[in-house]
Amino acid sequence: MAVHPVLAEVTRRIAERSADRREEYLGRIRDARTEGPVRGGMGCANLAHGFAACGVQDKLWLRGDVTPNIAIVSSYNDMLSAHQPLKDYPDVLKAAIRRAGGTAQFAGGVPAMCDGITQGRAGMELSLFSRDVVAMATAVALSHDMFDGMLLLGVCDKIVPGLVIGALSFGHLPAVLVPAGPMASGLPNAEKAKVRKRYAAGEIGRDELLAAEAASYHSPGTCTFYGTANSNQLLMEVMGLHLPGASFVPPGTDLREGLTAAAGRRVLQITDLADEYTPVGEMLDERAFANAIVALLATGGSTNHTLHLPAMAAAAGIELTWDDFDELSQVTPMLTQLYPSGTADINHFHAAGGTAFLIGELIDAGLLHEDARTVGGATLAEYRKVPRLDGGRVVWEDGPAATGDPAVLRPVAEPFDTHGGLRTVRGNLGRAVVKVSAVRPEHRAVEAPARVFESQERLQDAFAAGELDRDVVAVVRLQGPRADGMPELHRLITPLGVLQDRGHKVALVTDGRLSGASGAVPAAIHASPEAAAGGPLARVRDGDVVRLDADKGLLEVLVPDEEFAAREPEGGVPDPDRGWGTGRELFAAFRAAVGPAERGAGVFR
Repeated sequence: MAVHPVLAEVTRRIAERSADRREEYLGRIRDARTEGPVRGGMGCANLAHGFAACGVQDKLWLRGDVTPNIAIVSSYNDMLSAHQPLKDYPDVLKAAIRRAGGTAQFAGGVPAMCDGITQGRAGMELSLFSRDVVAMATAVALSHDMFDGMLLLGVCDKIVPGLVIGALSFGHLPAVLVPAGPMASGLPNAEKAKVRKRYAAGEIGRDELLAAEAASYHSPGTCTFYGTANSNQLLMEVMGLHLPGASFVPPGTDLREGLTAAAGRRVLQITDLADEYTPVGEMLDERAFANAIVALLATGGSTNHTLHLPAMAAAAGIELTWDDFDELSQVTPMLTQLYPSGTADINHFHAAGGTAFLIGELIDAGLLHEDARTVGGATLAEYRKVPRLDGGRVVWEDGPAATGDPAVLRPVAEPFDTHGGLRTVRGNLGRAVVKVSAVRPEHRAVEAPARVFESQERLQDAFAAGELDRDVVAVVRLQGPRADGMPELHRLITPLGVLQDRGHKVALVTDGRLSGASGAVPAAIHASPEAAAGGPLARVRDGDVVRLDADKGLLEVLVPDEEFAAREPEGGVPDPDRGWGTGRELFAAFRAAVGPAERGAGVFR
């Protein structure tokens, strides 16, 4: 199937604008490649330190130059449900690798924080920067020059992008990401959303709200809504970093353990000591990132990936822009209805045909580069297959030819929408991203007076005081990466949703982020340039009429240009009491160095 002309053109432009940096990056990782394992050039004391804790057999193998040694880097902790299943993975992986003739060492752990826990708390201001900490921790783990490949264990929001960025700094090595899988479905998402709104409206108390939340988030595994964590998993599979069909197999099952062991065997086959050398830095090219954007758009995935994909791409010498997302959105059909865009969760998606059906449909429509390289085989065509156990080992067979549930997953010929789930809006308030997949068409255009806030707490107070019971565009500024680390403002969705349900025209405009579970209120987020960097949100005043039209791509304040330009910025610096305490002071250097949202809001060059 020929590649869709828009996908071909966008990919060509990505490659063209990235040519110099990409060539510099490829030259760097090719220079890092050695004849045989790099540890072969170590001094004897260095190497002895590297295998001192190993068993006798592994020591013998690591002395030589023919046995591949694999680094395991994990985000395991037993507080977070998504990461708790990773506890036993290193032992499973080491056993599988040893049986296949290799060795593996647990090279290091990386931090994993949960936005679900830190929502609305001071710790959320560390969240986005934790991605770059994970990247650095991954690089530290790999820095010992003991390894011929890597297995990266992680699931949620900032962890997976951080692992990929860190891995790309050692791009001459192959990398396989090993997921944990989702928890079983709990309280239906629609019921949970109703309970949250009732609590926000003062109709129920904390006990009832907590009971509903605990029935939703209830066991080991990834949260089941289609937020950033599950968007991560889907994108890693489409980018070829997972084994085919690995993303959404539940933890604690025989198939999950079989896939984990298979990842260990597979990474041996793609090292420089085997016949299918697949360095991650070469594999993740402009085709892989274009494929990721399409998959995100086709599924209404997390807005956080308008930050993470550019940041990951930059680590490989590739420049993505929001225009790439926007142009591909015009030709990418919406093929899923998953919460918050619908009521189904990721388990329903998996049961309806999951990634195999989705990838097959997009390939057949020319909307994915089928020839992109992967860890699972020569091309992305291998990812049309699904795994099953045969005699205790994983084998792959042809995936479903039809959807198992058209209310959840549809073919390209019968999409939920002809456009993708994300839009870019622009105007005299800068540029921003809108997740339209969760917003009904009649709510996508709002023109109303602004009410300006400089924290989400002040908006919540105004809502509780009845000050927002009208048509309103809530402008929440000083929430960008330079101001306070760009926290998620997910708690704003419920009160604004209550106002929308009352029949008011409501929208949110902010230089902050929203959760991957962004809801039904139209929200222009990641506004760039941010207010703390002199962006136009700093010149908006209470009562200014703001127009947000996601379908037309507009974000503007209806104030004469000369008057608006002449205004002095307000709130150009954060509250001096913000940014200190609860670890936030440790990230002052990150806030000073961070780049703009459109470039991924990262701290690296």
